[in-house]
Amino acid sequence: MFLSRWIQAPLYLGLIVAQVVYVWRFMVELKHLIVLGFGGKAAETTIMLIVLALVDVVMISNLLIMVIIGGYETFVSRLRIEGHPDQPQWLSHVNANVLKVKLAMAIIGISSIHLLQIFINAGRPAVTDRELLWKTLIHLTFILSAVALALIDRFMQGGRPQHAGNRAMGNVTEQPSTAQDRRIA
Repeated sequence: MFLSRWIQAPLYLGLIVAQVVYVWRFMVELKHLIVLGFGGKAAETTIMLIVLALVDVVMISNLLIMVIIGGYETFVSRLRIEGHPDQPQWLSHVNANVLKVKLAMAIIGISSIHLLQIFINAGRPAVTDRELLWKTLIHLTFILSAVALALIDRFMQGGRPQHAGNRAMGNVTEQPSTAQDRRIA
């Protein structure tokens, strides 16, 4: 049963392929930006929308990295990179709850970019008031979901204050300071 966790490894390899696709997409958009930007014929709004598309691709790529590395480390196998200079800071204290909250925050960022693109295009006839309303409500739903996940994570930790070094990811290792605290713990 324990070895069944390796069934997930191909899923993470597939996400690495998706990451390559996003790098390719970024390069195509960047080339498009350079051609339009130095051609001098593009409107500022067009340049801004392309830059937002590039930021969107980067944010989705960051989301993929969090899922690939964090998910593999949490659910499949340890990467054994402690002390490596390239080790992501967040990886040392990642768990399933932390990963969910980080993913929710990344989704909010991506949704924000999409919403901003819609607002920039709001004056165009193709964008309806109904579309603006629904996308705004969906964005607010993402925000409420992220807040709920963070609160649930905090409640699961017991709502205890944490040391600054452990606060971000919920790893509390402090020892009770008084005899009464030790009896309670």
